[in-house]
Amino acid sequence: MTATLKVDIESEIFYPSADGQPVAETYDHLYALLTTLEVLKQYLTHRQATVLANQFLYYAQGFPKLRVAPDVMVIFDVAPGGRDNYKIWEEGQVPTVIFEMTSFGTKGQDEIFKKTLYEQLGVKEYWLFDPKGEWVEQQLRGYRLRGEIYEPIQDGRSEPLQLRLVVEERLIGFYLEDTGEKLLIPDELVQALRQEVLARQQAEELVEQERQRAEQERQRAEQAELQIEQLKARLRSLNVDPDTIE
Repeated sequence: MTATLKVDIESEIFYPSADGQPVAETYDHLYALLTTLEVLKQYLTHRQATVLANQFLYYAQGFPKLRVAPDVMVIFDVAPGGRDNYKIWEEGQVPTVIFEMTSFGTKGQDEIFKKTLYEQLGVKEYWLFDPKGEWVEQQLRGYRLRGEIYEPIQDGRSEPLQLRLVVEERLIGFYLEDTGEKLLIPDELVQALRQEVLARQQAEELVEQERQRAEQERQRAEQAELQIEQLKARLRSLNVDPDTIE
C-alpha cells in the first residue's frame, strides 16, 4: 500500500524542462556552449553515454525545485541520446563531467553554489570556462574529485574523457591524450571536409590525366605499328622482302 502511494504521488509531480530563461548571456558564451556540446557528442558517438546542454538536472526525487541547469554535462553508462531533462534517480547515474561557461555575473553561482552542489553529488570533474576572461585566470579552471573534495586540476587533463583541454581564444580545444589529435569543432569539420573533397578531386584529375596520357601513348604505338605494316606491304608489292632490310 505504501509503495503504491509513493508511485501515485510521484506521478503527480511535474518536473519542468524549461524556465523561460535565456540559454547563455552572450554570443561568446552560447558559441562556447554549443561547440563544446557538439565536439563531445561527436567524440562519444557509439559510446554508452550522453551529452546534454542547458537542461535541468534534477537531483532530489519529489522536489522539482531542487534543480540546476549545467551548460554541458557528460553522463556515462546511460542510454545515448537526448532528454528533455535529466533525473538522477531515474537514470541511476550522476553526471561525470560538467562544464559551465562562466562570467563575472555568474561567478558566485558557478564558483560557490554549483561547485559545492556538484561536489556533494559526486560529479568527478567540474570545469569553469570564461570565454571573455572576466574573472577566471587563463580563462579555464578545472576541479577533480578526490575522495569527497574537489581539488584544482593542474595538468589540463580530463581523466574521465581522456582528453587534454586547451584554451583557444574564446573556445575550449579538445585533444586526444594518446595521439594529440584535435577534436574538430563544426566549422573545422566543414573546412576539413572541403579540403578532403578538393584533395579527392585533384587525385581523380591526376588519375584521369594519367589515363589519357597512357591512351595517347597506346594510340601512337598502334599508329606506328600500322605505318610499319603499311610499309612492309608496299615493299612486298615491289617484290622486296621487308625482313631482309636492316
